[in-house]
Amino acid sequence: MRTVLCAPDGPRLRSDRDVIDLIGHALEHGAEMVVVPAQRLDDGFFTLRTGVAGEVIQKFVNYRLRLAIVGDISRHLQKSSALRDFVGESNRGRHVWFAPDLAALDARLESAARSLG
Repeated sequence: MRTVLCAPDGPRLRSDRDVIDLIGHALEHGAEMVVVPAQRLDDGFFTLRTGVAGEVIQKFVNYRLRLAIVGDISRHLQKSSALRDFVGESNRGRHVWFAPDLAALDARLESAARSLG
């Protein structure tokens, strides 16, 4: 699967408008997935009531791109049972995944590839 891996030190993603350039870059390179380090996401993303996560994810879905958020989000998960539920549900799907590190994401991608045959 062709993937765009974002640098951890890039600009913070605070809204759906901030991901437009990222999506454009991914589409230019024929990517199917964009990997965003968790530290690039504004704290508002992890506070579901702000709607930021929904807006950002919807942009990726609209452009038929998968999104993987990689990194330690445990401090956010401790604060919100709704976020824990959201992450769990997302990880059961195919479009948005949360992974603690790149090794875990690689293992998930390999597992998904094997299941497709």
